[in-house]
Amino acid sequence: MQEREKFGSRLGFILISAGCAIGLGNVYRFPIITGAYGGALFVLIYLAFLLLLGIPVMCTELAVGRASQRSIASSFEVLEKPKQKWHLMKFLGIGGNYLLMMFYTVIAGWMLIYFWQYLTGGAVMEGKTAAELGAFFGQTVSNTWLQLGTTFATILIGFLICSLGLQKGVERITKVMMILLFALIIGLAVYCCTLDGAGEGLKFYLVPSVEPIKNGQLGTIISAAMGQAFFTLSIGIGSIAIFGSYIDKNRSLLGEAITITSLDTFVALCSGFIVFPACFTFAGGVNADASTVGASFLFTTLSSIFNNMPGGRIVGTFFFLFMIFAAYSTVIAVFENIMSFWLELTKLNRRTVALINIGLMMVLALPAVFSLNIWSGFTIGGKGFLDLEDFTVSNILLPVGSLMYVLFCTSRFGWGWNHFYDEVNSGTGLRFPRILRYYMTYALPVIIVILMIMSIF
Repeated sequence: MQEREKFGSRLGFILISAGCAIGLGNVYRFPIITGAYGGALFVLIYLAFLLLLGIPVMCTELAVGRASQRSIASSFEVLEKPKQKWHLMKFLGIGGNYLLMMFYTVIAGWMLIYFWQYLTGGAVMEGKTAAELGAFFGQTVSNTWLQLGTTFATILIGFLICSLGLQKGVERITKVMMILLFALIIGLAVYCCTLDGAGEGLKFYLVPSVEPIKNGQLGTIISAAMGQAFFTLSIGIGSIAIFGSYIDKNRSLLGEAITITSLDTFVALCSGFIVFPACFTFAGGVNADASTVGASFLFTTLSSIFNNMPGGRIVGTFFFLFMIFAAYSTVIAVFENIMSFWLELTKLNRRTVALINIGLMMVLALPAVFSLNIWSGFTIGGKGFLDLEDFTVSNILLPVGSLMYVLFCTSRFGWGWNHFYDEVNSGTGLRFPRILRYYMTYALPVIIVILMIMSIF
């Protein structure tokens, strides 16, 4: 195995870990699911679940990664007791990372297309309505060669960056990308908050209403908030643990987990400051329900709003540039995890591993690409390959993986609470409360199982 690299700075670790968590689903899904489930009341419940679910699970991933100094390919093997079988988790982790990228790189390619459309004043800027934009989106994803080109470009760029090394490639480029991401989303949020209908939009977003409770929707809102809080951080398949393996023990992990979660949440909340003022100014409010929480909103409703804005072409250009940074930060982070698998399990160098995986990932992405065009009539359980891959990762692999991390760190049949507690509290910073032992050992696994069952059925 190659000698393990380290981050050049704590800022690099924080920004790259946050970049892995900050993804497309979080950025555009959060404001729309907020609109669909009650506005400010949903936001409050979501933040509460983020504290109860997201941060504890992230601490377990970071602790396993740092203690083992390995990726999920061999981290459980290093820490487990003799004759235990926790190392079988590597198959879920490795498979989950590949499966995630099999469809995520396709969606990231869509951001390249729409960024180019707004930058050049293309077809999406011809005053089209939401319905016409929907037809344009359908034509775009059904263009096989266009989809292959943007998907392959995403794969090539991601692995080339990773091939340069942790510090010289992943850390250096992701830091710049994340700083630009924050600058773009803050600028867009400030602009949208000056629109004529911003006041009503912000009221909907920030002032809780009791109407959903009166209408008997509280249970549905709680369920949706729990799901969004859990899935927003990309925890469960080792995508966060790998970055824990690249840091030293100078700082305790609770503070690092809170910082990463805070940055992820900040971006999600800022996206709401863009969407809600824009919707209330140019679309008469938020007409969202659970069925609109998807790409259709991003490429149709929101694009039509940009088209009606003063300076909409500029806003749309910067918005989709921001979306590219959000997408590519996750792609690079997960590709680095995949690279680490290979570096630990083989004697190959980074460039060779990158070349192998460029070819491998291009082949693996084909079902998701073709499911939008030449294989569009082929479904499994009513889902095409892209949707099926998304469902499997989000609704099965992430919760199962998170459950395994929690059980491994709290059970005497795993690594055990004492080892986890010592690791998470190594270094200066916030101390992980010992009183949470019983919550993490008994309550948290039950919550994760309930959430998984609800998300599947």
